[in-house]
Amino acid sequence: MSTPTASGLAGKTCLPCEGQIPVLSRAEAGALLGQLDGWEFSKDQSRIVRRYTAKNFMAAIEFFNKVTELAEQEGHHPDLHLEGFRNVAIELWTHAVGGLSENDFILAAKISTLPIALKK
Repeated sequence: MSTPTASGLAGKTCLPCEGQIPVLSRAEAGALLGQLDGWEFSKDQSRIVRRYTAKNFMAAIEFFNKVTELAEQEGHHPDLHLEGFRNVAIELWTHAVGGLSENDFILAAKISTLPIALKK
């Protein structure tokens, strides 16, 4: 099986999940992560994370609003963090399976296409 590119992942739709989709192996997750710019494993490698420094508070909130709309469309919801009024972190993992699934990488690829005004 070949690993989809970031654009290939962004072209997919998250599958409904009530615990029936498989957790990815570390190797599978690593291969998919390698396709995504700016994303990394969490310290315990159970999630993927991307961090941004927005231009200001409103830019961070506007970005969160775009992410929440996308997450609702996909039926897959990230953990969103805002610290220091403009430091944004997004964490993805599939809560229902307790680990990473392809849905996380699909949503990450789509989030990566969303515009955000960054601190210069």
